[in-house]
Amino acid sequence: MSKPVNHQERDRDSDYEVKKTDAEWREQLDPIQYQVARQAATERAFTGKYWDHWEAGRYNCVGCGTPLFQADTKFDAGCGWPSYYEPINSEVVERVVDESHGMVRVEVRCNKCGTHLGHVFPDGPEPTGERFCINSAAIDFEPQR
Repeated sequence: MSKPVNHQERDRDSDYEVKKTDAEWREQLDPIQYQVARQAATERAFTGKYWDHWEAGRYNCVGCGTPLFQADTKFDAGCGWPSYYEPINSEVVERVVDESHGMVRVEVRCNKCGTHLGHVFPDGPEPTGERFCINSAAIDFEPQR
């Protein structure tokens, strides 16, 4: 598990491998995807297209296509968002301390493009004990072939 960094230690747009202008992000993403991925918004619980989706395959970053989560790590956390107990590997996600909304949480971003994915909590199942609570608007599903 990687240690979270503070928000101020990494600029949302300048320090990532994939760099796009705001206009390019707006052209690529629909309005909800843009709000979630680029402005760290959160979709309402039980409304995203993947919260109750159980097909075999993997979930990729909506911003750059990086593979993030395998479907077989997905579990029903009862929270209304897709939840996974681990990413594909520790290098694909970045953990960032999030002190917004009067609480301290750990935000999860795509390590390649900075897309806001959601948050990680220490209340998941074994083998990791973690719950990656991810917005459907931040991911695309690729069926198993």
